[in-house]
Amino acid sequence: MFVMFIMSLTRLSLAACGFILVFPGRAAAEANLLRAGVARVDITPLKPVTLSGYESRKDLSRGVHDPLFARAIAFEQAGNRLVLVSTEILGWYGGTAEPFRRAILESCRLRPSELFLSAIHTHSAPTPVLDPGKGHSNNVEYTQTLQGHLVAVVRAALDHLEPAAIGVGLGAAAVGANRREQVVDAAGRSSVVLGRNPDGPVDRDVQVLKITQTSDNVMTAVLFAYATHSTSLGPGNYLISGDVHGLAAQFVEHYVAGGAIAPGFAGASGNIDPWFRVRPGFNTTNGWIPEPVLLGTLLGEEVVRVLGDIKLAATNAPIATRLDVLSLPGKPGTNAMPGETVAPVPFVLTAARVGEVGFLGLGGEVFSELGRAIKNASPFRHTVIITHCNGAAGYLPTTAAYPEGGYEVRSSRFAPGAAEVVVQEALRLLRELRQ
Repeated sequence: MFVMFIMSLTRLSLAACGFILVFPGRAAAEANLLRAGVARVDITPLKPVTLSGYESRKDLSRGVHDPLFARAIAFEQAGNRLVLVSTEILGWYGGTAEPFRRAILESCRLRPSELFLSAIHTHSAPTPVLDPGKGHSNNVEYTQTLQGHLVAVVRAALDHLEPAAIGVGLGAAAVGANRREQVVDAAGRSSVVLGRNPDGPVDRDVQVLKITQTSDNVMTAVLFAYATHSTSLGPGNYLISGDVHGLAAQFVEHYVAGGAIAPGFAGASGNIDPWFRVRPGFNTTNGWIPEPVLLGTLLGEEVVRVLGDIKLAATNAPIATRLDVLSLPGKPGTNAMPGETVAPVPFVLTAARVGEVGFLGLGGEVFSELGRAIKNASPFRHTVIITHCNGAAGYLPTTAAYPEGGYEVRSSRFAPGAAEVVVQEALRLLRELRQ
């Protein structure tokens, strides 16, 4: 079922793939002024599907707790464009990134570097599958429909560009926690498990971007990014949900009203989980607030608080974009022979600027320390980190994490030292944009 918020000052565009919420655009008075367009489409599955993120979960979904959305923000200035897409799924696994990107790029005539196709990494959304031999038929059907949704939502955002102003703000939230917990067994052996490590590295930043149409000062979008897995729900949950990021986005949209959309993005959170993690479901016993709702609301309230403090806005914001596919050193497999050559692993980096705001897209699950390192050394005062963007290369741990072991290190395809290359190359791209 398609769910829409119908407000004044908005127009609904009916596409073949569903209903899309858009803002009508007008021709820019001057070519050097920033223009922006926004759109949202409901991507909630219509049939039961297998859910992503946990191999132990085999059955089909049993209902919908909260709807899933894809949201797009398109920017244009002096012929240069940038489109940021937030999709409420796990990520672009199973070889879905390139077919989806190709469909959007060709339909909307975008350059590869102009598209940030990202996922919020909720573990309570359908597993995207294009190959009928590798997934349930309902998931294949859903994935094919999703591709049409994403093409349509990007086209709608681009078709309704209008003069805009952007402002940026920064807050902090305690929603995420380092999950690399160190335990000691009965024999005195130490190991790292997935749990809660309150003293471990974590990024509290809540990055917020406000987009306003200049003709009547109406806010059309509130972009936010926060570094956590959306895994407050675990393998025992069979209800569709956007989890922390998705619920936060819906909270913001409901609170600010007026029809503004609130695309959320997952920051560098490969080693960060929600403070309450992998719960079995939405418990409401004796007035208990379900953990996903509690955490999503807490994050959403901080987004709204930061939003209220954003005063300055830019209307003449140059746009530039870069994309690079790195070849990073691969890690030998468990059955590798001594001296065996290990093939390099591709990793997608996408960088952009809109005025004085930088954006860095990372095609994998990057440790929190790496995102902080990029933000701290970036030539832009505000650099929005977006993971699960334009690829799905898996975990990218810090070099220091390898001797400690743990799930992320075991499952990573990358050798020690790969992380440092990513940080170095990310900063190179950002500096090029600044020139």
